[in-house]
Amino acid sequence: MNELTPCHDAQSLKINITDLSVSEIAALPPAQLQELHSNLLTMQANIKTVLDRVHAALNQRYGEQASAMRLQTGKDFGVCHLTDGPVRVTVDLPKRVSWDQVQLSILAERITQAGENVSDYIDIEYSIAEFRYNHWPASLQGLFNSARTVKPGKASYRFALLNSKGEA
Repeated sequence: MNELTPCHDAQSLKINITDLSVSEIAALPPAQLQELHSNLLTMQANIKTVLDRVHAALNQRYGEQASAMRLQTGKDFGVCHLTDGPVRVTVDLPKRVSWDQVQLSILAERITQAGENVSDYIDIEYSIAEFRYNHWPASLQGLFNSARTVKPGKASYRFALLNSKGEA
């Protein structure tokens, strides 16, 4: 079996996976497809681990300087530019806002009781947990069906090699 690698190796008979089409990958023997998938997942995990470590190192190296620069400009979040020798480092600290849903519902009720239009102040999105919907009687489901759209998610695949008895 030829060994599949994600990059070109002119010194050997390895197949460069980046040169294969989707159809060619789909036509690979099952064991080779399983090996490729497993190797790519391992590489992805390794890359994520190293990338997380590099980001921690970048934060260690530039984080205080970026915080100090933001403090000088009166900002808690956003972009700042640093210089490190011949390199310009752009540090972006985005703002991530989350809202307490229980508190918002209480406030929305207060706004309504005050005679105001809640949608002038709060974006409201309705949703129904699928496990709840599935346990409703058919008559209740029927009332909501026109408001429900079902789309497929992204498929995931796992492989397990079978032993001689056909067991995983």
